[in-house]
Amino acid sequence: MEWWSCLDTCSRGHENGLHSSVRAGAMIAETDFNPLHGKASEAIQRLRRFHQIVASHIFRLFPMLVMNDGPVPCRDLSLRSRGPTHDFLKRARKLFNHIKEDENGHGFPGASAVLAAGFRMRGRRAGHDASASHFKSLMERYQNGEIRAEQAMREASQILQSFDIIPQLQANFAFSKAFVADSSGTSGGLHGAKFVVDLTIFNATMPSWVVAEKTVEWSDESLHMSASFAPIIEFSRCKHASGGPLGIRDGLQIAHNYRKTLKCLRDFVPLKNRSERATPSKLVRESSCPC
Repeated sequence: MEWWSCLDTCSRGHENGLHSSVRAGAMIAETDFNPLHGKASEAIQRLRRFHQIVASHIFRLFPMLVMNDGPVPCRDLSLRSRGPTHDFLKRARKLFNHIKEDENGHGFPGASAVLAAGFRMRGRRAGHDASASHFKSLMERYQNGEIRAEQAMREASQILQSFDIIPQLQANFAFSKAFVADSSGTSGGLHGAKFVVDLTIFNATMPSWVVAEKTVEWSDESLHMSASFAPIIEFSRCKHASGGPLGIRDGLQIAHNYRKTLKCLRDFVPLKNRSERATPSKLVRESSCPC
């Protein structure tokens, strides 16, 4: 199974993201996608267990979009604190281990997971779904006394949402990196049921509390993407400093690694006071750069 995760560095913040999957589709494909086949039933049961595990890890600061065997948790990073970066990393690793334990217990290889960092553009779902105007009309009729509360509640319960998006995952280049890297598999140097992390989230030297395999220099020439990844083996037990462990970066420190993007922001952002220095923190907060 596979899953992704993303730590995005947004135009007004940074985020982490994760992509992971157990690749249950391969089992279903062996049955010619016949849902009545015995092996298809086994694959679906595997998928149901996977969903139950993922659901048990959902938290307000660790939300997820799940499609089949691909859950995508994500989180905006703090511009000043290392804590959110470390918290996301721990939660992602804990989810990975839980999935791996269940998969191995049922004779399967486990999940592959890729955690990446990057910018995202902020967005919202308002104005995209016709059901929103239906609900607005319903509330106006209720407030004007045209319908009773019982009718308003009945109509509201029957509204079908015909369109939806996860704003945090739109134009999210942390997710894009994690997805493309995971899809590259063995040819990209990322193979096996491993928890692979974008080394952008760490200082130049790997922290002493992180035990990792050899670094993989990954790239996708067609999309002009590249990153240094490392499969994480474990985190050493130790007491960390206040505000997050040393050796891991906050959102602003991660942003400094994307110099080309910051240059684009610097050229684009119309600062209110031109004499004011265009620092990365101001650029990240104020930009809606289309680059």
